[in-house]
Amino acid sequence: MLKTIIIGSCVSVQGIVEKTLSNGMVRVRVGNKTFEGRPV
Repeated sequence: MLKTIIIGSCVSVQGIVEKTLSNGMVRVRVGNKTFEGRPV
């Protein structure tokens, strides 16, 4: 499932959901990199 997250104040990343963390953040995978941020 694709999800868009916000990293910082103006950078967004869209990728495949890897995990939803207990603090409300979401971890997504783009290629071989992972990013954590707030869901949009």
